Amino acid sequence: MGKPHQRVIITGASSGIGLDLARRFVADGACVVLNARDPERLRVVKRELGAPERVRSVAGDVADLRTGQQIAAVASSAFGGADVLVNNAGIFAPRPFLESTEDDLDRFYRTNVKGTYFVTQAVVPLMIEAGGGAIINLGTVLVDQGMTNMPVSAVMASKGGVHALTVSLAAELSQHKIRVNTLAPGIIRTPLIGPGADSMAGIHPLGRVGEVRDTSDAVMYLARATFVSGTLLPVDGGYSHGR
Repeated sequence: MGKPHQRVIITGASSGIGLDLARRFVADGACVVLNARDPERLRVVKRELGAPERVRSVAGDVADLRTGQQIAAVASSAFGGADVLVNNAGIFAPRPFLESTEDDLDRFYRTNVKGTYFVTQAVVPLMIEAGGGAIINLGTVLVDQGMTNMPVSAVMASKGGVHALTVSLAAELSQHKIRVNTLAPGIIRTPLIGPGADSMAGIHPLGRVGEVRDTSDAVMYLARATFVSGTLLPVDGGYSHGR
């Protein structure tokens, strides 16, 4: 018998980091469930990946409890379970602290914290049934290393919650052989950052912005690193340790 296919769930998979991850996992032979809010964009991505027998998609907002439940149901019915969950879906927008509103805080909390929490809650029973798994959350180095010219207090209040959730779940789920880690990128060239990414290259000691291949390399490592859990892995060109 050949090696069994890894069963992977990726949220926010229609562009940027999530899309590159989908390409990498599919090329690696994995069975993948993709999630994003835009159903048409998901259809385009699914066609592009070119492995219809190994790719399923679920359109929906992760902040909606039902989306996580639907993702888990599709992973179970199509592939018999899940081995890896990448909680990539998230939103990011700078806004000065004194201008941030209750709506801003609610919006970031719903997607970044509730989305991560409820998708994970829906998928973990599949991993328990499988005898273990890997959960990789997307955080940011800006939680612990702020920038004077990037006012993102409202976003960081939510992303800090993701970092804390990682540590707590790594302990709680260890009895089920489920590993939980957070990837903390620096500035990565994605549609979320926009066309001015290269203007921020200088904040990284390595002198460039990150590319999606850099984050994908790190996620692929965490998906397979069976003795790594509860860690925060910076992928930031050295930003968090010297600039």
